Amino acid sequence: MTDRTTDSVDTDLLTEPRLVVEPGVAARVSAVAGPVLQGMGYRLVRIKISGESGCTVQIMAERPDGSMQIEDCEAISKALSPVLDVADPIDRAYRLEISSPGIDRPLVRRSDFERHAGYLVKIEMAVAHDGRKRFRGTLAGVEGDAVRLHRDDTPAGEDADILLVMEDIADARLVLTDELIAESMRRGKAAERQLRQSLGLEPPPPPHAARSDASRSNKPKPRLKPSKIAPKNTKQHRLAAEKLREGKTDTTRGD
Repeated sequence: MTDRTTDSVDTDLLTEPRLVVEPGVAARVSAVAGPVLQGMGYRLVRIKISGESGCTVQIMAERPDGSMQIEDCEAISKALSPVLDVADPIDRAYRLEISSPGIDRPLVRRSDFERHAGYLVKIEMAVAHDGRKRFRGTLAGVEGDAVRLHRDDTPAGEDADILLVMEDIADARLVLTDELIAESMRRGKAAERQLRQSLGLEPPPPPHAARSDASRSNKPKPRLKPSKIAPKNTKQHRLAAEKLREGKTDTTRGD
């Protein structure tokens, strides 16, 4: 039952639509690349077309759990290149670049905003909110079709919390902080360890390890009660010791 539940969650995340999408040529590339990535088990994050030093088409992708390895980028590039050649969404020569979203990643789906609640973000609106389009603050969760943001630049007398409609967001991106870097490193190490275990390069952790460690760390040490036994160096104890050496037992207890 657990596996089916996990598979269902992964499928929901894989098919979850993007709320922040690109216009123009990037949209045409997205229409071609999105289904290919989904069929391979990846999610399209963002497409960026740059004209510097020739034309570069950068496609950001990830697994449903947010991980992305070099091997994943290579597999996507091999599968996607011939499809783009046939579809020809760009009318000039270009260089295809596949990458992970990065640490200061863009947020394009509802689950992205939910997963990164508590982190600092920069948001640019396609539709102005209260006369302004750029905001910066800490994600405070998702409410309905909007994101709650706790602004860090609120003038005195104004409410720091605002609600921004997700479909009106043109760009949302995490801000690089020490906390974000630490969390990214932790996730990266966990993903690498899981990959090595799946390839048989590293033995899986023993099933009882976590329970043993938890019980060892959480279980309070027993407190020793004061002993009521008489001092050992008494005549009674010497006699009892001699009887034990002779193979005799004494069940009587002295006061």
